[in-house]
Amino acid sequence: MRKLNTAVAALGLMLAGPVLAQTAKQATLFKNPQCSCCEEYAKYLRENGFEVKVVATHDLPLIKKQHGISGDLEGCHTTVIDNYVVEGHVPVTTLNKLLTERPAIKGVSLPGMPAGSPGMTGKKREPFTMFEISGDAKSKIYAVE
Repeated sequence: MRKLNTAVAALGLMLAGPVLAQTAKQATLFKNPQCSCCEEYAKYLRENGFEVKVVATHDLPLIKKQHGISGDLEGCHTTVIDNYVVEGHVPVTTLNKLLTERPAIKGVSLPGMPAGSPGMTGKKREPFTMFEISGDAKSKIYAVE
């Protein structure tokens, strides 16, 4: 009986594996090859249930341009998650909001490299303001945390 229970448990884990893999949120993070905070952000995403592929490139300006990221919304790195572009060190609560609400925008940005944001060292000095990436001339606030 013990062998049967072990076999059933093993079968259950084997069957659950593909289901769990399908539920992981896929992310591709484009970064400068020398940047370490981008690796810390990828680690942060992994710790929060994302499966992250990191692509080191010297063509970040081109990638940002291809995704419609204006200069005032640029962050350290560019991540693509489920057809949305995520610019910079955006907290996972905002990412989950984006993926749940599914607004008709290109993505979200936390411009610059704010201290204390996910993947960055230092203390958070003020609330983080995330902006919509939409192609409009004026940036709209998406979330503040």
